[in-house]
Amino acid sequence: MAYDKFTILRSTAVPLPTENVDTDQIIPARFLKATEREGFGDNLFRDWRYDVEGNPKKDFVLNDPTYSGKILVAGKNFGSGSSREHAVWAIYDYGFRCVVSSFFADIFKNNCLNIGVLPVTVSAEFANKLFAAIQSDPSTEIEVNLPEQKIKLLSTGEFESFDINEYKKDNMTNGFDDIDYLLNMSSEIDAFAASN
Repeated sequence: MAYDKFTILRSTAVPLPTENVDTDQIIPARFLKATEREGFGDNLFRDWRYDVEGNPKKDFVLNDPTYSGKILVAGKNFGSGSSREHAVWAIYDYGFRCVVSSFFADIFKNNCLNIGVLPVTVSAEFANKLFAAIQSDPSTEIEVNLPEQKIKLLSTGEFESFDINEYKKDNMTNGFDDIDYLLNMSSEIDAFAASN
């Protein structure tokens, strides 16, 4: 399934400094029955966002109109727990295109790259600078430059570089998942097959 191309993203951000957020907190298991990728955003952080009657909890950041944007700045060890890709479907469907943290669970990070959400790993110090800047001024913008592999706090110009696998970088830049990548090479595959 193709997704939005990712090159340079400039956006405000939503701060979620909680550490050790697992995939069951991102999307509770009771919402995993659907097999389509749409509609999961409504249940992103469901048990943190809503009370048992379905009323929004005013103290949760996604319910606070002060914060918005396409970037989620998360606490350390984001996406731990089970390997459910539905967690990333929920993040993408909600509208986030990038998650920034000082540490991601490996499977979650790979799921992000396969679904079109860029996981950007930064130092704990840089993450703290981002949290402080966003909390002191929610209109603070962050620039995530995938071609240059840099994330910049635009208000100060401070930046860090981040790593990404070249194959996944190419896929993100083109909006490809693994199948789209192969389909894009179909003429080359056909030519190779014909030559053998």
